[in-house]
Order: sequence, then structure tokens, then C-alpha cells
Amino acid sequence: MSGREAKGAENNETDCDNPISLDEIEKGLWLGSFTAATDIETLKQRNVTHILTLDICPLPVHITELPFLKTKYVHVSDTPKDDLLCHFEECFSFLDDALSNDKVVLVHCYYGVSRSATIVIAYVMRKYQLSLTPAFERVKSKRRFVGPNSGFTVQLRLFHKMGWRIDQSHEKFKLYRLRMAADKVRKAKILPQNFMDLIKPDPGIQQSKPEPIVYRCRKCRRIVAAKSNLITHTPTTAEIEPKPAGTKHVTFQADIHVPSESSSDESKIGTKGLLDRMNALCMYSNSEKSSGCEPEPRRCKEILFIEPLAWMLDIGKQTQGKLNCPKCQSKLGNFSWVNSVNCPCGKNVSPAFYLVPSKVELTHSVQNVEITI
Repeated sequence: MSGREAKGAENNETDCDNPISLDEIEKGLWLGSFTAATDIETLKQRNVTHILTLDICPLPVHITELPFLKTKYVHVSDTPKDDLLCHFEECFSFLDDALSNDKVVLVHCYYGVSRSATIVIAYVMRKYQLSLTPAFERVKSKRRFVGPNSGFTVQLRLFHKMGWRIDQSHEKFKLYRLRMAADKVRKAKILPQNFMDLIKPDPGIQQSKPEPIVYRCRKCRRIVAAKSNLITHTPTTAEIEPKPAGTKHVTFQADIHVPSESSSDESKIGTKGLLDRMNALCMYSNSEKSSGCEPEPRRCKEILFIEPLAWMLDIGKQTQGKLNCPKCQSKLGNFSWVNSVNCPCGKNVSPAFYLVPSKVELTHSVQNVEITI
């Protein structure tokens, strides 16, 4: 059932004489609406001791100050572009705190259909180590009109791929966050503060335990990236990811040029475009598997796409530009939050931070402590 259909179903439910809507999904775990969370008699009847709110507004003070309640509020909108995945762990901790002590917790948003249902489905996925489909059906069997929006569905698939945990080193999670950040940069023309953690430490600065495999500037030998900074992709002979309307695409060359940005040709991407990319990132090639293990995909070696790094000047303040060696200033590559790049293998990559292979060299020998500034 789609989110829109689900909301329509719940609107029919809340239009009846009794608008209070909540259902017990597991023992002590209830999923419901704002009306249920703000009805004191309902809370007392179900012995609710904890309330998790996922909405654009917190609960009213007369509810949060009730002496028998412990509450938690997560600010999130019910739109496909909103990042709910990064709140999973804190929500799970709150639920575990309640359920492990035999307490009763109510998870709610406004209708109890999308945002709160996403958290409960994710919790069930983790508890029973299920993929999205069986977990969704399990929750739906208790509350018939659950329906996470399309963006949250993608996030749930990625949660499964990571093995029911938030794995910040997982390549698909890195891409997920980069694409979330890119959407913000397109609007604000600057990287928001809550995405600054995407800029990883400079691998060329002093380290007591440096990575043994690194990439260096071919001209001055300055370390510019470590193997862990690579973001790989599966090669293809033809581009398979859909191109969002209005998004520019640049074909990689030996010394690629990223087009300058102007108000007349500014890249714009809609909700559908972002979701198409996220679905291409997270969708299983075959039917969903009940385990978190998948065959190792073939990796493209044509171009070095990497994470944003601290030595890259102005990447938090500009939407696109050149990547120059921080030591000798040789041009090593380019970056773009707003334009996509076509890898020689045919894969479309966006956002893109990359090094031109001919400008860097791979080395397996790094001193135990190395300073390259």
C-alpha cells in the first residue's frame, strides 16, 4: 500500500466517532496517532509509560509533564527527502529502555501511518533479523493502514543491507548521506552544519597508525586519499540509473571540466529524482533476501571516486569546483554536489568527488608516522 493510500485509509478511520487510533504491534509496543498520544485516558488505560514522537511539532506541555510519562521527540517531516534513518539508533535505545523494563511505549506521528510506522518496522526488522517485506507484513497484520513513504522505504532497505545497524563505513550508507547532503546544498548553496561529518580527516596529516594503502600526488608525493576513502561502484556498459530532470551530466575525460554554475543553468532535482537515485542505490538486484549477506559486487576501477576530505578547500561553501593538491597545487580532479559525472564504465555518479587516475599514484608503503603538509 502506498503512503497516500494509507493516509486515505486512516483519514476514513479518524473521521468516525472515535478518532483515537492505536494498535499493539508487540507486547508493550503500540503504534498510533497524535490523537492517541494526547488523550490522557487512553494513555492510562493502556498503561503507557513512554511516548516516542516523530513529527514537526512536539507534544503539548500538559502531556510531556505528566508524572507517569517519559517522552522523546524527533523532529522529522513526512516527506521522501527527510532523513529518518540517522535517527534509528536513538529511537531504538528509547524503545529498548522501555520494553526491556516491561514498560509500555507508544510510537506515534500525526496519523500513525508513515514516520512512526517506519521506526516500528525497523525495530521489528532488527529484533527478528527480517528484510523489509516480512517485517512490513508483520506490522501491517496488527495495524492495517501502515505505509511508510517512498523515501523511508528506501531507507529501510538500506538498513537491511547494513545488517540491521547503522554502519557508517558501509559504502551505500556513505552515498546515502552524500546524496541527502547534496539535496540540501542544491537549495542552500552551502553544506549544512549537520552534514559536516561527511568531510573526513586529511589522510596526509600526522597519524600514529596510518593506512598502508594510499594514493599520492604523482608530482609531489603528497598523500591525498586512503583506500578507506574510496567510494566504488559496479561498472556497467550503459547507464542504468535514471537521470533526474534538470540534472547535468559530465562525461569523464583525462582532465575533466565541470561546467560553471549560473542562475540560468543551475542544476535542480526534484523529490522523484532523489528517490530514483536512492532506489537505484538500495534496491536488491534479485528478490529481497532474509539475511544481510549478499554476493560481493564487481568494482569499477576506471576513476577514483572518494569521500570529501578536509584538504579539499571550499567544498562546504561551493557547489562545485576543482580539487588541487594541497602541497603543490597541481590539479588532481574535481568535485560537484549539483552535477553528476558519467564514469567511463557508463555509470552515473552524483554527487561526485574524484581524482584523475593519471594525476595520482597508488603506494603500499607508508611510514608509521608521516607528515605531509
